[in-house]
Amino acid sequence: MIMAEEEKKIEETTPKTEEKKEEQPVEAPKEVKEVSKETSPEETKAETKEAEAPVEEEEKKEVKKKKPGKLAIIHVYSSKNDTIITATDISGAETLSWASGGMMVKSSREEGKPYAAMQAAQKVVNELKEKGVDTVHIKIRAPGGNGSKTPGGGAQAVVRTVARMKVRVGRIEDVTPIPTDSMKRKGGRRGRRV
Repeated sequence: MIMAEEEKKIEETTPKTEEKKEEQPVEAPKEVKEVSKETSPEETKAETKEAEAPVEEEEKKEVKKKKPGKLAIIHVYSSKNDTIITATDISGAETLSWASGGMMVKSSREEGKPYAAMQAAQKVVNELKEKGVDTVHIKIRAPGGNGSKTPGGGAQAVVRTVARMKVRVGRIEDVTPIPTDSMKRKGGRRGRRV
């Protein structure tokens, strides 16, 4: 009898624990009650703002990650006979790249032409891009002094080529040296004999 009573007690206790286990999943709809709870329009706006805020912050971070590129100065010496392009850092002390019209063409009469200047400019800009430069200032120089004060045909071709190669052009300056009182021009008193 004692064993029968103990078995009944065990049977009575086991279903109760199972019922308790079954009751726990039934209690889960508390979340549903919370969701079904009336929410004011202000609360829903606040929730949507919170959801949108991380996206905006990520976009801002992406914009901040983009570092500004380096700045270089392209010095263009353009005479009737040749075009020499030298790219330096801002101070002008360190040369980043250089090329001339004579490096691009075979015949000497072609050195000062716009085509040779264009090829030289492409070479210089490609080397600058490899070094991370994306903005340039251009300084154009003619022979000047007691020579010609106007740059040769290659100067304009260089500016056009640099602008086409997706490099930002900051300033374009003419830095031709103009004398206050120049030295005597070559050619002698009676001029150049031809």
